[in-house]
Amino acid sequence: MTRTLFAAHALLPDGWARDVLLEWDADGRFVRVQADAQCPHGSAIASGPLLPGMPNLHSHAFQRAFAGLTEYRAEQQDSFWSWRSLMYRFAARLGPQHLEAIATWLYAEMLEAGYTSVCEFQYLHHQPDGRPYADDAELSRALLRAAARTGIGMTLLPVLYQTSGFGGLPPNEGQRRFIRSTDSMLHLLEALAPGCAAQGARLGLAPHSLRAVPPEALADALAGLAALDARAPIHIHIAEQTREVDDCLAWSGQRPVAWLLDHAPVDARWCLVHATHMDADEYRRAAASGAVAGLCPSTEANLGDGLFDFPAWRSHGGAWGLGSDSHVCVDAAEELLLLEYGQRLALRQRNVGADAKEADVATALTLAAVHGGARASGRPVAGLAAGQQADFVMLDAAHLALQGLQPAQMLSSHVFASHGSAIDGVWVAGRPRVAAGRHVLHDSAAAGFVAARTELLKD
Repeated sequence: MTRTLFAAHALLPDGWARDVLLEWDADGRFVRVQADAQCPHGSAIASGPLLPGMPNLHSHAFQRAFAGLTEYRAEQQDSFWSWRSLMYRFAARLGPQHLEAIATWLYAEMLEAGYTSVCEFQYLHHQPDGRPYADDAELSRALLRAAARTGIGMTLLPVLYQTSGFGGLPPNEGQRRFIRSTDSMLHLLEALAPGCAAQGARLGLAPHSLRAVPPEALADALAGLAALDARAPIHIHIAEQTREVDDCLAWSGQRPVAWLLDHAPVDARWCLVHATHMDADEYRRAAASGAVAGLCPSTEANLGDGLFDFPAWRSHGGAWGLGSDSHVCVDAAEELLLLEYGQRLALRQRNVGADAKEADVATALTLAAVHGGARASGRPVAGLAAGQQADFVMLDAAHLALQGLQPAQMLSSHVFASHGSAIDGVWVAGRPRVAAGRHVLHDSAAAGFVAARTELLKD
């Protein structure tokens, strides 16, 4: 049993195409994507251009309830590190019911904004006092339930976190909910595997950072993961802050990305989250490894991280994707805008995101972000093509910012000029999840989110 959808215009991996017939099977996989096709009798017809669903390659779901609450000066010179202290205080109060409510709303928001899958970098493991829950996987299961309820695709990345700094510094009080031994992490992965498989989620591993995972633990965890699943995705925060680079140099004599490339089997399974501060050799070597750069423009701007050298990465053929990270912004189009505008400000040039094949910035960036995001997800979500999951987005052709435009212009206006979502419908694995711009759980999920946040902040 297959289903079909006919679109006058669709963005395929090779660019825009006309008269496109999409056909997918009962498992939600495309069996045919044909351009210049005839519309079959009785087929549903899309009312606007179709885009590939965007993978969100970096998420800390609980931080959605914290977004906007740190925009005041707490120190003489605020930074990522002062923000982190406030975040720890918030994280200490969360229970499983709060996390599930927050994630359910966040995932509904993501779907409404054009994200069809998410990589959840999950480092909340234990009770507030650091003791394990009776079910050691309780908080991870809360995220899986939220993903199943909303219908978003999931790559779950439990986080290994052991130290507070390079050289094995002991964890501080704010990190006690995160800490796991390497054996405990591998047991957690074993416990989560059946549930992930049952709902089509991908399971991987996230060594938090080089400052949080000592070398021996990193090697042991990677070996243990390979024994469980040699193709599992691996994500790591790296080179986000200049202080991190300085501390790594003081500890090892190397910059973080260089150290990782020399001491770990970095390849296409890896996502280097942020990787903001690399030198020329690190850009070259990291791109050659096949690792995906996980760019989170809104969070990197919010935290004052700095700007990734996008032209340098692309000059070496590096793959990249988008994450919403701390969720100060939950909008795939706005992340593309911020990526492009950051580069324009740094380089004093326009249309930096265009490439040799595609002159239209929004089209070029969308296709590249989908490709890299799919690789980082470890799931077949790389666009509108046979064999890929039927994840796609329909633009609202009746939206004022899009009316009267050609398809590429519609996408460009959606990214750069709509000032609000111009998305009409979203499908995940061939199932409609958003219609007329709203998720079916929009109202109930929003109410649950507000109740959870109110309770967390009541004192």
